Amino acid sequence: MKKKVFVLAMSGVLAMGLMAGCGKNKETSSTATESVTSSENRDNELVFVNYRDIRDLNPHLYAGEMYAQSILYDTLVSITEDGYEGCLAESWTISEDGKTYTFKIREGVTFSDGTVCDANAILANFNAIIENKERHTWLEMMNLLVGVSAPDDHTFVIELSEAYYPMLTELGCIRPFAMISPNCMIDGSTKDGVEGYIGTGPYILTDFVTDEYAVFERNENYWGELPEIEKITVKVIPDNQTRIMALESGEIDLIFGKNMLDADAISQYVESDEFEVALSDPTSTRHIVLNTTNDILNDTLVRQALQHATNREAISEGIFYGLEEPADTLYATTVPYCDIDLEPYEYSADTASAMLEEAGWTMGSNGVREKDGKKLELDLLYNSDSVTEKTISEYLQSEYLKLGISLNIHGEEEQSYRDNMKAGNFDMVFNICWGMPYDPQSSLAAMRAPVYGDYAAQLGLADKEEIDQAITSILTTTDETERQELYEFVLTRLHEDAVYIPLTFECNKALYTTDLEGVHFGTDQYDVPFADMYFE
Repeated sequence: MKKKVFVLAMSGVLAMGLMAGCGKNKETSSTATESVTSSENRDNELVFVNYRDIRDLNPHLYAGEMYAQSILYDTLVSITEDGYEGCLAESWTISEDGKTYTFKIREGVTFSDGTVCDANAILANFNAIIENKERHTWLEMMNLLVGVSAPDDHTFVIELSEAYYPMLTELGCIRPFAMISPNCMIDGSTKDGVEGYIGTGPYILTDFVTDEYAVFERNENYWGELPEIEKITVKVIPDNQTRIMALESGEIDLIFGKNMLDADAISQYVESDEFEVALSDPTSTRHIVLNTTNDILNDTLVRQALQHATNREAISEGIFYGLEEPADTLYATTVPYCDIDLEPYEYSADTASAMLEEAGWTMGSNGVREKDGKKLELDLLYNSDSVTEKTISEYLQSEYLKLGISLNIHGEEEQSYRDNMKAGNFDMVFNICWGMPYDPQSSLAAMRAPVYGDYAAQLGLADKEEIDQAITSILTTTDETERQELYEFVLTRLHEDAVYIPLTFECNKALYTTDLEGVHFGTDQYDVPFADMYFE
């Protein structure tokens, strides 16, 4: 039976909930199916809401909504708070050198189109993924992969060139290693699209209208324990306030996800008798990346001064009502291997000013610092689809100017913002850690190549090569003590190099009707545990 054990949320007046897909709002239609009425007229149907359409649910690519992919498809293993648990693989063994993984594939499992999900079907999926290998090299496992095979119908083997400790974690993530029916592949390939969204998961996609709604119905032939909720209707409502009104009217049952509810909305329902509020432990870190190749930011003293000039407490309280805690480090101490002794950059305008003076930046007559005839002027890039990032940008612009730092802020639509970040076309840019279960191993691994802005931002560091080598060693060592020491080295170097200005720890949020039970948070921040939910 498939079973996932989920991480519980923080204690106190706030309850528990789980994560939906993340991303930024964009213009879509809020029209929904007329069949969706108040909860009183629905029979064992949960009405969920998302800010955008389900998009392309090909599990081997990255465009689709992950909450939807997680209920349609299964992976070889499941990630739990206590470790790993069998999913499509009943069990597995790892060779002594850590290079060969042999999986015993669960018998009796079929895709929802009736196709048998045996080792041959698993092999077909991996072959399709490997065909598009370049798209997946942000996962170090793809760089170490030697080959895959299916010696018989119930055995699947993965061979690596080196031991790789995050192997099972990456196999347990929602994508790209979820299994789709081979009948959906196009000539055995998925890199250019698929011909259907058929998996082995607890639900089946039965209807959808782009930018309006999607309907998932229980897979009655599901190999695991059948979920109690028989039907999930997902409505597309881009606007925060409109989503709240839909919940109030009984049109929807659940709002779930870190970008689906703002702090103001959450604060209004903490004492409600009709609705439950949920906040998770920290899931990811909201931060600003500093480009060390910039002439000004190449100076460690300037970067450290910016750290001291940033009032994280004020951002937490003033913008997030305290619901996102101030972040002193790139990763929360609850993230594996990240509970290490790092000295926080205490907010101090005096310290920041003194460091800028030491770096040679003296106050000019116009209130902006200068050095060798050059003004202390920096650009901050943010995602224009994010109201929160714009608000933080405006706050920092005002605060930094008091210290003689001229901060020019500008927003770009999401794709342009990401393209510029990846290319290193920024002085300072907003970013977010990848979150569990991708942190810290996958996000650190991606720093060694131009996956996002980290690589470009770190190129000005004198110890960049040393940091990259340590990250590689982290991923391949089989010695747990050595791994922890290497993590401590890398995280300490990045902290002291002051490449990142942590702002707040993001948390997942949920707001739902009191008759909905089983809402909780998971080990994957992009999953929503619909299969565990039921109505009282």
